Amino acid sequence: MAGEDLKRLVKGYALRDAVKHGGKASVGSIMSMLLGDHPELRPRAREIAMVAGEVVSEVNSISPEVQRRILEEEYPELAEFRASGRAEERSLPPLPNAMEGKVRLRFAPNPDFVIHMGNARPAIINHEYAKMYRGALILRFEDTDPRTKTPLKEAYDLIKEDLKWLGVSWDEEYIQSLRMEVFYKVAREAIARDCAYVDNCGDEGKRLLSEGRHCPSRDYPPEESLELFDRMLDGVFGEGEAVLRMKTDPRHPNPSLRDWVAMRIIDTEKHPHPLVGSRYVVWPTYNFAVSVDDHLMGVTHVLRGKEHQLNTEKQLAVYRCMGWRPPEFIHFGRLKLEGFILSKSKIRKLIEEKPDEFLGYDDPRFGTIAGLRRRGILPEAIREVIMQVGVKPTDATISWANLASINRKLLDKRADRIMFVEDPVRLKLSLSSSKCLEARIPYHPDRPERVRAIEVCDGDSVLLSRSDYTSHQQVRLMGLSNFSIEDSVLVETDPSLDHARRMKLPIIQWVKASEAVKTVVLEPVELSLKSRSGYSEGSIRGYGVDSRLQFVRFGFVRVDSAGEEYTVIYTHK
Repeated sequence: MAGEDLKRLVKGYALRDAVKHGGKASVGSIMSMLLGDHPELRPRAREIAMVAGEVVSEVNSISPEVQRRILEEEYPELAEFRASGRAEERSLPPLPNAMEGKVRLRFAPNPDFVIHMGNARPAIINHEYAKMYRGALILRFEDTDPRTKTPLKEAYDLIKEDLKWLGVSWDEEYIQSLRMEVFYKVAREAIARDCAYVDNCGDEGKRLLSEGRHCPSRDYPPEESLELFDRMLDGVFGEGEAVLRMKTDPRHPNPSLRDWVAMRIIDTEKHPHPLVGSRYVVWPTYNFAVSVDDHLMGVTHVLRGKEHQLNTEKQLAVYRCMGWRPPEFIHFGRLKLEGFILSKSKIRKLIEEKPDEFLGYDDPRFGTIAGLRRRGILPEAIREVIMQVGVKPTDATISWANLASINRKLLDKRADRIMFVEDPVRLKLSLSSSKCLEARIPYHPDRPERVRAIEVCDGDSVLLSRSDYTSHQQVRLMGLSNFSIEDSVLVETDPSLDHARRMKLPIIQWVKASEAVKTVVLEPVELSLKSRSGYSEGSIRGYGVDSRLQFVRFGFVRVDSAGEEYTVIYTHK
């Protein structure tokens, strides 16, 4: 963790401590909380204490009100304490005008790629509200732009897999590209109501609107507009030659709200849709399709990012035109995951331009849900951090350190401990207490009944990490005995654990050479993927792909491939 990242993390804990204790943070309290959540930082305790001293002075000079505001806006995942010190309940605020059993919500991804951490926020929040009000959640694929946001055929199923993994279930499922006749029917009705028209002026129509004027066809009676619309559907016009516009205000101060486009022509011979091919040439824009479907599907509350506030204005024009009652609109801030790319277009570009460098959409260096899953993040950790952030209108940045902290607490309870040695050194055993020794080591300290037995005999070889070999003269091999390191031999000394405690011998991991399994650890570091080699103990063969393990004194890993050799993804300390 770089210096600036460390200072940001320390500041978050300082603000959390200050809010918890009436506006005054202390270095000792910060150190206790931070190193408890992030044990991997303990070797840097002295450096952290110095940073904490500087940060405490800064934080304590701020009023308690400002402390709380900064904590909630910039460190939402840490904002879990009331001034009294009691943990806040991670519940969502009530929805406006909501009735139990009547609430209908939707999660509506564009299947142009898999979903990422930012998309997980509306998915999880909508799902939680649906449960809270015993309502319904709709999954709707918004795929009506085959040209600029071309859907990926495989993304429909991949998105559903990601949602199920996150624990998000839905009651109804729709695909907009399979509902084209519904959109055409509503478009005709909007034209008949004289609140939509066909602009057949091409580029001139855009220019006129930019000047606060409009295409002459705006003034045609509905009958003539309907004829023009039918000609659009029949393929008489080419791309850009005609569009269907909603009648708003041609002189609106915001040019994007002036008679915005509701339907346009797309050459699907050149840009076929993965589900319906070239069957249709007239496609609804996002705002028209969303408005129609939200109404027809009975959506009562729309929860989405604040970047959609302008879209809400456009969609209200459809509701006014059709005489429909609009849903409640709730907008929340953007969500970022520190150190990760969340932009779907950037991720796609990296994969397309550097296919040999990246592992695909589920590369553990990406902030996609599939990438985080492959890295070893648990769905409960993602849900918890999303619930901590909630539905605040401000943007939020989740630090990787805090997501890792939540994940670590969950993994610590369930991940079996396996011995692994990196950059191994081979040494021969010289036993004195017995010809053979048996190490009985629990897989997990909370489940002592589950053990593996590893027998070694005099003259057998074991592998140690080179860092342990070069750092110590005497060691205790975990679960076995005490040894002095003499060149390439481990000479057994007093075998008792009491001796190890009296001498303060380091307890180190080891691997029996004859049972060792070659293991490659892939460690994501921003956009690089470092490869580290070593050997795991033979018991790793009992674990398949997707198993989460803790390599003793190394960190948590997820098994990515299993066979004669193993490849694991490094998750975090």
